[in-house]
Amino acid sequence: MAVTQGHGNPHWTRDETLLALDLYFALKGQIPSPKASEILDLSTLLRSLPYHAEAAKQPTFRNPDGVGFKLMNLRQVATGKGLGNVSSMDRQIWAEFGQRPDEVHRIAAAIKSGITIVGSEKLPDVEQELPEGRLLTALHIRRERNPKVRKMLLDDRRLAGFRCEICNLTRPDLEEPLQEAMFEAHHLVPLAEAGERKTKLADLALLCACCHRLVHRAMVSKLRWVGLAEARAIIVPK
Repeated sequence: MAVTQGHGNPHWTRDETLLALDLYFALKGQIPSPKASEILDLSTLLRSLPYHAEAAKQPTFRNPDGVGFKLMNLRQVATGKGLGNVSSMDRQIWAEFGQRPDEVHRIAAAIKSGITIVGSEKLPDVEQELPEGRLLTALHIRRERNPKVRKMLLDDRRLAGFRCEICNLTRPDLEEPLQEAMFEAHHLVPLAEAGERKTKLADLALLCACCHRLVHRAMVSKLRWVGLAEARAIIVPK
C-alpha cells in the first residue's frame, strides 16, 4: 500500500473514526486495496464533513491511502497484528465500541444522514463533544437552540408553570419573561436515533440551564447517552 502524504492534516475526529470502524466491521477485518469502492466511498464521505471544508481542499486529506491506513490501525488495536503506530483516538474508540458493532452502525448511519442534512450550513460550536462525535453533537445543539422548538415547549408548560424536570426548580415569583429565561429545551431522543424527524413535545424536557449543562456533562463523562431518570439520580441530592 502506498504511503500517504497526509502530514499536517487534522487529527481524525471521533465521528470520522466511528465511520472507519463501521467499515472495518462491515469488511470483517479484511482490508482491501485503496482502489476498492468501499475505501473510495469512505474517503469521499470524510472529505464532505462540514467542519473539514478547508482541509478537504488538499488532495492528501483523508485520501484512499489514508483511509486504508486508518483501517489497518483499527485492525492492529483489535487484533494486535499489523501497524503499530496507532493513535489514542483509535484505542479509545475501540475500547468504547469494539464490542458494539450494531451501535456503531446506527451511529455511522446517523452521521451520514447528518452530513446530508447539514450540507454547507455552518454548525454551532461544540464545547462538550458527546460520544457520537462532533457532527451529531452539533446537530443536537442546533435542535435544542431552535427558537420554534423552545417556544413550543414553553407554551405547553406555561399554564402549569415552568418547572425543571430534573431538580424541580421553579420561580413563579419572577415576571414571566425572567422565568422563561431560566429554562431550556432538552431533547430526550438519543443522537443516533434523532435523524431529521420533526421534533414533538414528547421528545422534549424542560430543564433549568444548570441541569441542562450537567446532563450534557454527564453524557460526556460516561461516554454514553444519559436519560432523564438517570440524570435525575445523578444530579438531585439523595
